Amino acid sequence: MNWATPEERRNLGQSRRKQVRRQENNQLNIKGRKTTPLKLLERVERGRVPALLKLKHQLMAQSPFGYFRGAAPVMAADLAVVPNTGIESQLCGDAHVRNLGAFAAPDGRLVFDINDFDETIRGPFEWDLKRMATSLVLAARESRHKEAAARQAVEQCILRYCEQMRAFAKMPLLEVGRFLVHRLGDVEPVHQALFKAEQATPAHSLEQLTEPVPGKPGTRRFKEIENCLWRITGAQAEKVLESLDPYREMLEVQRQHLLSLYRPIDVAFKVVGTGSVGLRDYCIYFEGNGPGDPLFIQIKEEAPSVYSPYLPDVHACPHNGQRVVIGQRAMQLQSDPFLGWTNIGRRHFLVRQLNDHKGSIDLTDLAGSGLMAFGEVCGELLARGHARSGDPLVIAGYLGNGATFAGALADFGSLYADQTEKDWQALRRSGKVQTK
Repeated sequence: MNWATPEERRNLGQSRRKQVRRQENNQLNIKGRKTTPLKLLERVERGRVPALLKLKHQLMAQSPFGYFRGAAPVMAADLAVVPNTGIESQLCGDAHVRNLGAFAAPDGRLVFDINDFDETIRGPFEWDLKRMATSLVLAARESRHKEAAARQAVEQCILRYCEQMRAFAKMPLLEVGRFLVHRLGDVEPVHQALFKAEQATPAHSLEQLTEPVPGKPGTRRFKEIENCLWRITGAQAEKVLESLDPYREMLEVQRQHLLSLYRPIDVAFKVVGTGSVGLRDYCIYFEGNGPGDPLFIQIKEEAPSVYSPYLPDVHACPHNGQRVVIGQRAMQLQSDPFLGWTNIGRRHFLVRQLNDHKGSIDLTDLAGSGLMAFGEVCGELLARGHARSGDPLVIAGYLGNGATFAGALADFGSLYADQTEKDWQALRRSGKVQTK
């Protein structure tokens, strides 16, 4: 093992400026694309539920930001053809403004953090920041901000990231691991997400997702919601329930006991997100101490990370559900106590709670001063995730005071947002979707 001193770790970060100068993080090499975005999307869509792909394309065609949410494979390929720092941390992999949200911690308190890790993988730390920078520009444009405001939001996000990373580099490592981000509730978009999460009680989820069974008082089942939720029964439902057996074994003993007291009532297929549409996603409705004690467990198919073709790793996790769990626990301060993984046939699945006090932001929440304030929150939460899973001294050594790096990321965010709009138009012209 290499027992490096703090000075050696910081110097390592500084030396990476020779590999990629900080101002060079604005680079974009669209001519280096080896295939078209549409072909990349087709490649990752193989094996998905064919009937749902039309819906996925319709969601992506609604706006440039909608396209961006579903086009992580395209950005992964574009990032791979420009130089990177080689400074690794755990990547969220799909860092954008709508993949931060509120949820209930194991002790019941509401927290706000990164909450989507389908694409998580170890890779160059700046890739997360470039995706977040682009999302801020696209969100700013959709919420009718001027370009100057969009650029300023990106700069504030990255400067806050750099400032927090320098602070982490000076802190005892155990304190970095349990660092709490304060003042979140004072930021209006975060306040709105926390409010939504507070309202998303199990009783609320019960009302939203289920309905009474005719002729059977006190009995409920999943609703049928067009293009969103439908019941599955028979052998298919049995396979979903059987997948709980290997999942249960990996839980902590107290969680195994708690889950054993809940009884499965119904099973459904649920359509979620944008990029995930077409993957298999099942929900199980459980009851504990009667109908007033519901628990909803989600069993979500996980494909390989879109970054995996460009980040070969001999230590990569062979199970994609497990990959997501490891990445989520590495970056999050507190994670879902029911987080785990399983298989249905040869397919890999993530298991977690569904709608347990969860709330995300809407782009309308970013109007006015909300954009700038939320950009800073994004920077701080990404810094914490990268510091927990990487080396804050190395990253801080590379960043310096952050001004040069922030300017480069603001340039990149605008350039890639422009390219995203062109790719979005190409999707709309492709015949994959019907547009008015």
